[in-house]
Amino acid sequence: MRLCLVISSMGAGGAERVAATLANYWAEQGWDIHIVTLRSQADFYSLHPSIQRVPLPDLGESRNTLLGIVSNLQRIQTIRQALVDIDADVTLSLMPTANVLCAIAAIGTKLVTVGSEHSYPPKERLRPWWHWLRKRTYFRHRRVTVLTIEAADWFEQNITGCTVQVLPNPVQFPISGAEPIVLPDSIGLPGSCKYTLLAVGRLVASKGFDRLIEVFSRLVKDFPDWDLIILGEGELRGRLQEQCVALEVAARVHLPGAVGNVGDWYQYADVYVMTSRYEGFGNTLAEALTYGLPAVAMDCDTGPRNIIRNGWNGLLVPDGDLSGLENELRLLMSDGSRRAALSVNAAEARTRYAVGNIAGKWEKLFNEIVD
Repeated sequence: MRLCLVISSMGAGGAERVAATLANYWAEQGWDIHIVTLRSQADFYSLHPSIQRVPLPDLGESRNTLLGIVSNLQRIQTIRQALVDIDADVTLSLMPTANVLCAIAAIGTKLVTVGSEHSYPPKERLRPWWHWLRKRTYFRHRRVTVLTIEAADWFEQNITGCTVQVLPNPVQFPISGAEPIVLPDSIGLPGSCKYTLLAVGRLVASKGFDRLIEVFSRLVKDFPDWDLIILGEGELRGRLQEQCVALEVAARVHLPGAVGNVGDWYQYADVYVMTSRYEGFGNTLAEALTYGLPAVAMDCDTGPRNIIRNGWNGLLVPDGDLSGLENELRLLMSDGSRRAALSVNAAEARTRYAVGNIAGKWEKLFNEIVD
């Protein structure tokens, strides 16, 4: 099959990782894969050598609405020409901007398009103009895939004529390494640290790391041999560091930045914690489970309740319940046998989210719409 993926960039992000994982898998199966990016940003994830990359000119941000309309009309024409030249059996776009632009670019052609959403729209709202376009273009896709049942319900209620299908993200195990390689032993953990809590994500408000640091500050005195590691980079680094100083936990909370060998850190850690205010799916939570990490997650919209079976392969805490999170962590950190039991069941995610398993669901979709 000839497949074209269209995405804003192949930088460091969850949707980008999914695109790279699926594209590499299909390339290994002998598919003819093209990846078109709307920006010329450098790729973060390694791609199979047979994959053909088509970076489109980066038009940048527009200073006003009129220039934005002109810029996007030019972008649509460029996308249209690229897609017609590739002439794929299926064109799969990822994320709202690419979904809208591809739906418009395919008008008047024989292109078969599928849109793919990776967020939960009520929590991660688009600018009004893009939301207006989404409501008026998504029906042109043969399918629009979403990650959770909650997202499917929202689309069916809010986007007229949109044919929706739920497809969870795949999780690669073990996760392939990429630059930058930062080894867990390199961050200078104190000699008293025997165990670690781990969290992974961009340092932005939606990930709720401020909530995690607050809860950890309540635990440090009772658990002197545990430290907290938060992997990721983002705009709130300075604010989170200031919070650690104010709560007197700066020596026990480590922020190594974004790493390309996150699998090594899952293998190193003892408990995974997710305190997001919202998620589209919860890629890092699923990844942690594949490594057998016992996990505690706030039951935010959406994703954690679809990934964790509470009490069996992880623990769910009502969203925003910091006392509940503190209690669950306190019990888990003090009970090695409980951590071990959750770890055994967590590893089931290796099968549930295996790349071959999820890719097979995509292939069934592609065959249905092409036929």
